[in-house]
Amino acid sequence: MFKKILIANRGEIACRVIRTARAMGIKTVAVYSDADADALHVREADEAVAIGPAPAAQSYLVIEKIVEACKQTGAEAVHPGYGFLSENRKFAEALKQAGIAFIGPDTHAIAAMGDKIESKKLAKEAGVSTVPGYLGVIKDAEEAAKIAREIGYPVMIKASAGGGGKGMRIARNDQEAREGFRSATNEARSSFADDRVFLEKFVEEPRHIEIQVLGDAHGNCIYLGERECSIQRRHQKVIEEAPSPFLDEKTRKAMGEQAVALAKAVQYKSAGTVEFIVDGKRNFYFLEMNTRLQVEHPVTEMVTGLDLVEQMIRVAAGEKLKLRQSDVKLKGWAIEARVYAEDPVRNFLPSIGRLVRYREPSAGPAVRVDSGVYEGAEISMFYDPMICKLVTYGEDRPAAIAAMREALDSFHIRGLGHNISFLAALMAHPRFEAGRLTTGFIAEEFPDGFSGVALPEEAMGDLVAVAAVVHQAYAKRAVAGNPHFRTGAAVANGSWVVKSGGAQHPVTVVETALGYAVIDGKRSRELVSDWCIGETIYRGRIDGRSVVAQVDRDGIGYRLGHGGAQLKVQVLTPRAAALAGHMLEKVAPDMSKYLLSPMPGLLVSLAVQEGQEIKAGQELAVVEAMKMENLLRAERDAKVAKLHAKPGDSLSVDQVIVEFA
Repeated sequence: MFKKILIANRGEIACRVIRTARAMGIKTVAVYSDADADALHVREADEAVAIGPAPAAQSYLVIEKIVEACKQTGAEAVHPGYGFLSENRKFAEALKQAGIAFIGPDTHAIAAMGDKIESKKLAKEAGVSTVPGYLGVIKDAEEAAKIAREIGYPVMIKASAGGGGKGMRIARNDQEAREGFRSATNEARSSFADDRVFLEKFVEEPRHIEIQVLGDAHGNCIYLGERECSIQRRHQKVIEEAPSPFLDEKTRKAMGEQAVALAKAVQYKSAGTVEFIVDGKRNFYFLEMNTRLQVEHPVTEMVTGLDLVEQMIRVAAGEKLKLRQSDVKLKGWAIEARVYAEDPVRNFLPSIGRLVRYREPSAGPAVRVDSGVYEGAEISMFYDPMICKLVTYGEDRPAAIAAMREALDSFHIRGLGHNISFLAALMAHPRFEAGRLTTGFIAEEFPDGFSGVALPEEAMGDLVAVAAVVHQAYAKRAVAGNPHFRTGAAVANGSWVVKSGGAQHPVTVVETALGYAVIDGKRSRELVSDWCIGETIYRGRIDGRSVVAQVDRDGIGYRLGHGGAQLKVQVLTPRAAALAGHMLEKVAPDMSKYLLSPMPGLLVSLAVQEGQEIKAGQELAVVEAMKMENLLRAERDAKVAKLHAKPGDSLSVDQVIVEFA
């Protein structure tokens, strides 16, 4: 067994590998860019080596620097994690030449499966079902449109060397095919230094279901069940679960056996994933094979009881698999939610900045958090905006969903935008609860984007009651310090008005033997909790129901979060509430004559000039952030008055790019 390994990655996956290596008694080496000098993976590793500037192309993607770090520290093997160099054949070859083990498959398997075009040809030869498409080289946008017409719209445009949703576009007509070809090739060139793309038929009402395989160097290969990864946004997975709520045992076995057949065809060793698209009749088609560990591997670990990183390390050290296919049993249900630094209300634009407050839900048998951050850490513009992976487990799917909903309510993040409210909305969606999933779920259920969560009446009443009880505690403390405090009478009577937006909720708070009773005129709620002043998570029971809510002081009011909803409230005396109705509302300035950068990023291109007349829907600019290109279009007809930025400029959020007349 290895005595020391280097992790050629960063963030949560680097920390994940370090934890397993430590449990196996193996020393670890971290590598880091200038932007990651204070990162968690650097702190957790036994050693750390600086490898260059913040951009990945100058640090994490430089093979020579990783190999040199191994030589410098005496690392015997490298775990690549996912992304970066994890599926780079040249990297694996460089390690082999240096006498360093690669914790992953052999180079021939990486070459065969890492290229999506070649992998589809091999899959076909191995008897694996494949999607109709065109696998040849496409020279330009016009040819892409011509091929798309021949295949039949809709088509999927994909980067041959792609992954993680980058370099992927759906096209439903010639214009979208041309634009998609251009964007996909640009993203592919930027992210993978390979601008080849291919086209394939887009399967309607598709599910994305993948099979986890595990092989060794002795010819053994097994499959570890499936993962349902259909909840995606911009082809990037958001929610994953194991097993799939759609597959039956017959289909699971057929998919698993085809996945193993493909893996054996390339003499695959290590952990790998064979991805399929599945239609509504459970017909399945091969998409690609990822020759690395997947982001969503924890759900497989939860339902199989295996540590996939440990298995990868043991296989790389030459050990045989100790499992046979008959030993693999799936137990319970696991769900993973990817927590991103992004603003779902602003079309999921990346949000960078410092994690001013960061409190994860308490870990345990039902909750696992794989993170690479800590309170005070920074999410930068140079890397993927994922903060962590939140995983919950239950005896069945409803139990896993319930655990996820409570864990999301308990996750406290402040300082930057995040998608927890959106994740909570997904967990509460009737269609998700019913397991009626497709890769178009988000686009279909949120066609106009995500605008927040509207709480049902019962949940709204619960939050009003929590706000009243919390304020009663703060006011009671204030009165105790100053008997002449103006709200003294309200505290004594327990009379408050909870004001939220334009709604006012008169309530009376009464102390009971166990907690409080909150009476709102319609009913009384019994609240029992050990919440104390200053805590940001209110955890307790309301009428015997478990309730978790987030509570932040916000000026003279509070911000409450529950079930994905964010509520700003003020708790006032009845007299103050009456007077508040006469206060003037501040009117926001009109910014409609400006094109603002929706995120921090790089202005890649400008498609307009000063004095130009533009039409609604016309392309204005392209902004790149978090390795993704974002096309900005005109919302209405207008005339360009002034350009405030030029291609190559680094933009801050809401920075003016174009001014209209």
